[in-house]
Amino acid sequence: EVQLVESGGGSVQAGGSLTLSCVASGYTAMNYCLGWFRQTPGKEREGVASIDTFGITNYTASAKGRFTISKQNAKNTLYLQMSSLKPEDTAMYYCAIHSRGLCLGVNWSPAKWGQGTQVTVSS
Repeated sequence: EVQLVESGGGSVQAGGSLTLSCVASGYTAMNYCLGWFRQTPGKEREGVASIDTFGITNYTASAKGRFTISKQNAKNTLYLQMSSLKPEDTAMYYCAIHSRGLCLGVNWSPAKWGQGTQVTVSS
């Protein structure tokens, strides 16, 4: 069974940085897509960034230039480095995975979600 465990959330002031981590286990697919989504109360969960088996990355417009998604295969770990954080980045951040091949963007239907990690950015 695939498991995703996020960590690294917290509270920072605007302009600060955080790095989220997601340890993935139990997947055996050769081709997969990993990504980060976020959700605030009353809003739909939205894709932030994704990366596939081949290292192809995708970012939502608000994340481009500020966030970097990466993965360390040896540690089965996905990262999201976030800098120049803004109050509007405040959300619960979720790691997600599917094994249907390429990501083809940041919004897709995961096969599995992590439990989420809270990011709070104060002004």
